[in-house]
Amino acid sequence: MRMGLPAEGFLRHRGLILVAAGGAVAEAGLLTLLAPAARPVAPQVTALPALAAYHDLRWLFADRQSWLGFAAILTAVLLARSAMDTVLLRLAWPRELRAPALSRAFWSCMALTGLAWLLLSPAVTLAFGVAVLPFSWPFLAALPLMLGIAAALSHGGVIVAWWRRLPPLRAVLWLLASFLALSVAAAVVAHLGTVAALGVAAVTGVINARAWYGLAGLASRLHPRTHESVPARLLFGLPFAPIAALMVIVLVVGVVRLMFTGTIQLPMGTVTASSAADVTGTGSGSDGTGGQAGAQSTVGAAVLVVAGWGSSCCSAANSLRAALPGATVRQFSYAGLDASGMPRPSGPNADDLPLPVLGDRMAAQLTRLHDLTHRPVDVVAESEGTLGVYAMLDRHPGLPIGSVVLLSPIVEPGQLSYPPGTDAASVSEYALNELNRLVGGMSPYGPSGAQHLLSSVSEFGARYFDAVAGPKGKSIRWLAVIPLADALTLPVCSLPADVVVVPAFHGGLLGDDRVLPMVRSFLAGSPAAQQSQSEDQDKLRLAAEVITGAATAWRMPDTGAACPG
Repeated sequence: MRMGLPAEGFLRHRGLILVAAGGAVAEAGLLTLLAPAARPVAPQVTALPALAAYHDLRWLFADRQSWLGFAAILTAVLLARSAMDTVLLRLAWPRELRAPALSRAFWSCMALTGLAWLLLSPAVTLAFGVAVLPFSWPFLAALPLMLGIAAALSHGGVIVAWWRRLPPLRAVLWLLASFLALSVAAAVVAHLGTVAALGVAAVTGVINARAWYGLAGLASRLHPRTHESVPARLLFGLPFAPIAALMVIVLVVGVVRLMFTGTIQLPMGTVTASSAADVTGTGSGSDGTGGQAGAQSTVGAAVLVVAGWGSSCCSAANSLRAALPGATVRQFSYAGLDASGMPRPSGPNADDLPLPVLGDRMAAQLTRLHDLTHRPVDVVAESEGTLGVYAMLDRHPGLPIGSVVLLSPIVEPGQLSYPPGTDAASVSEYALNELNRLVGGMSPYGPSGAQHLLSSVSEFGARYFDAVAGPKGKSIRWLAVIPLADALTLPVCSLPADVVVVPAFHGGLLGDDRVLPMVRSFLAGSPAAQQSQSEDQDKLRLAAEVITGAATAWRMPDTGAACPG
């Protein structure tokens, strides 16, 4: 399929190539000085209008200004973006055809950018939330949301009267091609030095220029009243492009709601037959600690299991209890201990706790289990439970801990944060709070959602994680099992030897038949590195690193520097 004028025509547009490539290199060079880890987003500064709008809005959210400061910066960026898009459009326009007037192009680009920012704000809010609390599910919602809106607006700012047209197929194809090129560039740049990264940014800028040229060539051949969608011809003047973009948001919200109600289910792990029997009570001792009376432990004396968000106490440990015959396995209760020192039964609404409270309760229940068994306690924590492990170890040094297994761990929380206790919330904090209320209202967890957890992770998450990743955590045996989907949110760092990657989504690994043997073997004394020494693991680790690099193009810009220990 021809997607524009011949390539020779493109090569004659030297000004377009220079501006598109030069802009990408200029931002990459600036980020090299200020935030090298954010270089993967640099080529998007000269991308097609909808993708460039997503680039700008993420930087605006990352700044965390007050409302007044945000409004001032937003106005300045809006003017700069509209001017940049206008210049790129004029430079991309076929020379033999009359270009649109500067004022007309400028206002068209400004309208597109403002609309795109409004519609893309939920996706950027999700990306901001992922930077505060990194796990893959919000990002898996943000990415198709962003891409669907961008596709619906792929002709915006370029084609005459774009707001009342559905995008032509060629415009969508140009945008998708740009999305893929920017993703590949990010995956490469994330692992390169400065000079090579600047070279990749320049090449990606040339690809941006080619996409602009193709879209301008398409726009130049469309008469204002031709090639409109059939509905637009019948109902002249309706804004079909914004309506299509809005329907993308409605579709994503509908899918999320159906997932919460159980109408749509994704594989979250499998349950063994033995663990199914354990649910009925045949696999646990009558003392409630999870071991049969008189049985000899084959792997460890005591294990505290900390399930993730939305779990109930106390059946989530059944799968692991069945895999560790003779061990004393007890599940952590987010509701705490009762007067007799036993875990309180709790439902899925009990886990919205501030991290200090979560760490203190975990330390209390681990100490109680140690007092019962007089042995070091192994900890197996999943998802939100891993945050509690970080808090517990930082706030309560010297606990009698044996080994620690992290399933679907939250890695490097608090990459971005918002100041606690301020009277006037920043725009990004306000948007995140509103989105949390919306999602909480659709979920079984109530309108408050994860508000206490999010605020606490913003305040304490990075400190607790850095403390455990540093010297405090070196004396403990660790094994981390990371689902491949969570590679979308990992930092761009080499995976340590004590990390195992499994093909799975975030959460549900406590009942996964592929993971339980690893946990059992590790708790029995096998080195963590032994779990990751296989040809399949090499492929999965490579796939995780590639996914992580590509995902950096569409996450919040990473202004950090160091990799976690």
